[in-house]
Amino acid sequence: MIRNWLIRLAILAIAATGIYFYLQSQAPAPEARYRLQQVTRGDVAKSVSANGTLNPVTIVSVGTQVSGRVNKLYVDFNDKVEEGQILLELDDSLLTAQIAQTMGNIRNIQASVDLATANEVRMRTLYEQEYVSKQELDQAVQALKSAQAQLESNRAQLKRDQTNLGYSIIRSPVSGVVIDRVVDLGQTVAASFQTPELIRIAQDLSKMQINSSFAEADIGNIREGQIAKFHVDAFPDQSFEGIVKQLRLNPTVTSNVVTYDVVISVDNPDEILLPGMTAYVNIEIERSNNALLVPNSALRFKPAEDDSASSSARGLNGSSNNPGPGQGKVYVLQGGKPVAIEVKTGITDGRVTGIINDSLQPGDKIIVGDSLQQPTNSSSSSMRFRMF
Repeated sequence: MIRNWLIRLAILAIAATGIYFYLQSQAPAPEARYRLQQVTRGDVAKSVSANGTLNPVTIVSVGTQVSGRVNKLYVDFNDKVEEGQILLELDDSLLTAQIAQTMGNIRNIQASVDLATANEVRMRTLYEQEYVSKQELDQAVQALKSAQAQLESNRAQLKRDQTNLGYSIIRSPVSGVVIDRVVDLGQTVAASFQTPELIRIAQDLSKMQINSSFAEADIGNIREGQIAKFHVDAFPDQSFEGIVKQLRLNPTVTSNVVTYDVVISVDNPDEILLPGMTAYVNIEIERSNNALLVPNSALRFKPAEDDSASSSARGLNGSSNNPGPGQGKVYVLQGGKPVAIEVKTGITDGRVTGIINDSLQPGDKIIVGDSLQQPTNSSSSSMRFRMF
């Protein structure tokens, strides 16, 4: 009985030994356990991002000071117009009738003035001959002055009516391109306390601007004159450039989030950038040339057996996704095991970070992750920033 148990124990021991050596033979080599990337040398730039909207530098809203029905319409969307060109005409029937009425009043009052003048001359002659009193003379003088005042008032009314008639012909105040037409032929527009908008004209589409909103955390790094690069959905493979023109001091607060409007001047000589396009803007605020570069994933990596590496790998800014200036840690393989190397981190573009370390050289391989784990999609950090 005892002999049978000893035989069984021996068999189990042999089987366990065989399984152990089999697992050891199947275990990956230390180099195969980790994903490695090389240290490189190059340029790295830090930028801030925001969304914005392309607009013409000057947009003129053409309205009307008089009411009337649109009788003639000479322009449409995208038409180029010159300063002083007629855009549309309103029905002038009522305005013409008003002028005729005012001119009739003028002729009537002119006759009253002529009569009052003759009376004044007659009364003055009679007064000199002492046939009428001073009061009668004064009344004749007053009647003449009253008639002359009424004549001047009606002449002013005529001038106003003629001006209103001129306002029925809407002319372009500037040279440019029609980007919006609000009215149609036959439509009636009413001018009251607020001038109705009829047509919008972009003065010059070869000069555009981007109105973008930057977070208050980024606004301190933006200065007038900085170069801003941007993309638009219409031309996804093409990059455009502009210059920061203005930082507007008026903040916008939405859900306790403070943003500031940054105006970026853009040249558009081919006029391919259109009003209203969404621009995805990046403004470079810092650059390091010919720096030693490591992937950000290397600064985030921490071996499972090294629990103390957490705070160092993150750097001083405490963000594992975007290491900032400070102290960090990367790992290299030595003797089949990861060995930590302290580095001083510089600026980052979201993918790579510049470092200072005498122990690393371009071409050295550092650990960026565990081969058993799914690699993170670093391409997402290089996508254009979209606020909404």
